Amino acid sequence: MDAVVVGVVALAVGFGVGFLVRKVLAQTQAESAEARAQKVILEAEREAERLTREALVEAKDEIGALRKDTEEEFRTRREEVKRLEERLSQKDQAAEAKIDELGRRAEELDDRDRTLQMVRQQLEHAADQHRKRLEQVAQMTAQEARDALKAQVLDEARREAMATVREIEQRAREQGEERARKIVTIAIQRVASEHTSESTVSVFSLPSEDMKGRIIGREGRNIRAFESTTGVNLIIDDTPEAVVLSSFDPVRRETARLTLEKLVQDGRIHPARIEETFERSQREIDEQIKRAGEEAVLDVGITDMHPEMIRLLGRLQFRTSYGQNVLKHLVESAHIASAIASELGIDPAIPKRGALLHDVGKAVTHEIEGSHAIIGAEIARRMKESPEVVHCIESHHGEVEQRTVEAVIAQIADGISGGRPGARRESLETYIKRLERLEEICNTYPGVEKVYAMQAGREVRVMVKPQDVDDLAAQILARDIAKQVEDELQYPGQIKITVVRETRSVEYAK
Repeated sequence: MDAVVVGVVALAVGFGVGFLVRKVLAQTQAESAEARAQKVILEAEREAERLTREALVEAKDEIGALRKDTEEEFRTRREEVKRLEERLSQKDQAAEAKIDELGRRAEELDDRDRTLQMVRQQLEHAADQHRKRLEQVAQMTAQEARDALKAQVLDEARREAMATVREIEQRAREQGEERARKIVTIAIQRVASEHTSESTVSVFSLPSEDMKGRIIGREGRNIRAFESTTGVNLIIDDTPEAVVLSSFDPVRRETARLTLEKLVQDGRIHPARIEETFERSQREIDEQIKRAGEEAVLDVGITDMHPEMIRLLGRLQFRTSYGQNVLKHLVESAHIASAIASELGIDPAIPKRGALLHDVGKAVTHEIEGSHAIIGAEIARRMKESPEVVHCIESHHGEVEQRTVEAVIAQIADGISGGRPGARRESLETYIKRLERLEEICNTYPGVEKVYAMQAGREVRVMVKPQDVDDLAAQILARDIAKQVEDELQYPGQIKITVVRETRSVEYAK
C-alpha cells in the first residue's frame, strides 16, 4: 500500500517536474523563436532599406539620364529652330533685295520708256522738219525734188521688204514639212489613175474582125503563147477591129505591138511563129532605142557619153509624162538650159548635160523602186558622169538641196519645157474641175473682187479691192492661196498665183 502511495506520489512528482520542465522548455523555445523573429525582422528591414537605397539610386540615375536626354533634345530643337529662323531671315532679306531690285528695274524701265518717248518725239519732230524741208523743195529743180522723194520712198520700201522677207523666212522654216508634199505629188503623177490608160496601154487596129479569132487560137493557145512570150497583156473585147496591149513597161509594150503587127501582116499565127517574130522585133526595137539615143545626143551637141547611157535615153522615146514624150522633153530642156547659161555668161556644158539626163531615171522606174531623180543620179554616178552633172539630176525635184547654179538652171529648164502651154495634157473633165476649184479657192478670201485662171490653169490672176487689201495683205493673200492650192489640188508643174492691187486716181483738166 505504501508502495502504491509512494508510486503515486512519485508519479505526481514526476508529472509536475515534467510539466515544469516542459513549461521551461516551451518558454525557452518561445523566447528563442521570438529572438529569431526579431532577427529576421531586423534583417528584412535592413534588406528593405538596402533595396530602397538601391532603387532610389537607380531611379536617380534614370531620372538623370532622362533629364540629360531631354536637355540634349531640347538643345537640338532649339538650335534647329534657330537655324530655321536664320534661314527665314535670310530669305526675307533676299526677297526684300529682289523687291528692291525689281523696283529699281521698274524705275529704269520707266526711265527708258520716258527716254524712248523723248527719242520718238524727237524723231517725229525731225521727220516733221524733214517733211517741211521737202515741202519747200519747190525752190529746187524738178529732178532734185524727184531724186530726194525717190530716195526716201526706196528707203522705206527697202525696210518694209526686209521685214517681210524675214517674216516669210521664219514661216517657211516653221512650215518646212510642206516641201515633203512635192515628193508625194511626183509619186501621184507617176501612178495617177486618170492618166493610167494613156501611159500603160496601146491600141492596135486589126484589118478585120476575123483576125481576133486567129489571134486567140484554138482553145486560146495563141493568146497564151503571145502573153507569156512578150510579157504583155492582150485584151480582146467587143471593140470592133481593135485589141489593146497593156503593160507598165513601155519598151516591152512597143515590142509586143510590133510583134503583133508582123504576125497580122504575115497571117501565120502559132506559138513557134510568135516566139520567132518576137525575137526579131526585139532586135528592131533595140536598134530603134540605140538610134533614138544617138540622135538625141547628137541633137544637143554632146559626143562623149557612155553607150549604156545613150541606150537609156533611147528607151525614153517610148515613155510619156502627161502626154509629153520624155525624150523630146529632155532634148528641149537641154536646149533651154544651154540658152539660159549662155545668157548668164556661164559655161553651158554642165547645165545642158544635166538637163538632158535629169529624167534618165524614168527609163528604169518600173524596174527599180524609188524617186526617178535619185535613181537617175545613181545611174549617172555609175556611168562616170561628173559630180556637177549628178547633182543636177538628183536635185531637180528637191530631194537634194541645190548647191550650184548649174543645178538651178537645169531645174528651170525642166520647168519651162514641162510648163509651156500645150506641152502636157490631162483629161478634159479633170482640167475643168481644176480650173473651177482654183477660182473657187480664190473667191473664198475676203477682199477678192475678180479671179482669172490663165495659161491653161498654170497662172491665176486675183484682183483685189484696194480699199480692203493693202500691199502687205496682198502678199499674205498670195501665199495663203498658194498654200491652199498645194494642199487641195493635184497638178503637173506649178501654178503661179498673182494678186493684183490697183489704185487709180483720175482728174480732169478743164
